Amino acid sequence: MMNRLDYLIDYLLKEDPQYSEMQIPSDLLGKRDLFRALRNVRWPKPVSDEFLRLQDEELQAQLQEKGIVDLTKLPTLNSPLSTTLNSKPSTLNFTLWQGDITRLKVAAIVNAANSQMLGCFHPLHKCIDNAIHSAAGVQLREECHQMMLRQGQEEPTGQAKITKAYNLPCKYVIHTVGPIIPNGIPTEYQKEQLASCYRSIMACADENRLESIAFCCISTGEFRFPNQLAAEIAVQTVKESLTEHPDCSVKQVVFNVFKEVDKRIYERILKNESV
Repeated sequence: MMNRLDYLIDYLLKEDPQYSEMQIPSDLLGKRDLFRALRNVRWPKPVSDEFLRLQDEELQAQLQEKGIVDLTKLPTLNSPLSTTLNSKPSTLNFTLWQGDITRLKVAAIVNAANSQMLGCFHPLHKCIDNAIHSAAGVQLREECHQMMLRQGQEEPTGQAKITKAYNLPCKYVIHTVGPIIPNGIPTEYQKEQLASCYRSIMACADENRLESIAFCCISTGEFRFPNQLAAEIAVQTVKESLTEHPDCSVKQVVFNVFKEVDKRIYERILKNESV
């Protein structure tokens, strides 16, 4: 494992002359942090087959250490961190799960992206964009880069795009750009933009015939959308989308939260929805 990381780090250091004097840490955590940080700041470009093979081995090993959470087993988890509620229609499950979204084995997870759609370039940043790209591998940034080159412009707020998931346990990642609220007080237009994110994601999932999807708390972190209002919009919009499209392929929706405050908010909302 250590030799594998040494090779991967050395490969990335040699890509850029500014790293020529950088020393590789001797401990496992230090090596993994440096490996992630170097990938975080790296502009998308091709890598060797050997790099991809060893990177995938390393990321799969890290995933096994974190543990994969199988969506089909969430309803039976005897844990205060998961709550499953039957919604209407009865063929759909709303699931609330608190934890790392990169562990979820679902058809697709949602990434709260920025308008570049290339992931977070801040090394070891705690945002979900960084976490997803770091766990997926360099292939995800490269696919997003090629997608954006074809598009020829930054991604508008409120839309959705799907990519492969690479080393994540899910099959796909659906990326969306939520509204940015500098003062923390969203306008009606920005509320509609957030609702558009959820509608676009549901439409994208249905278009690709996906049966399960895990939503993150779009725009509530760095983008400063109020948590309570964001959750209300999320649940209401998904419910409306399913009501308006009864033949939608999505049968299980996970609302993934990380913070305790979001867990409490979604618990209250989903319990009211299940009445």
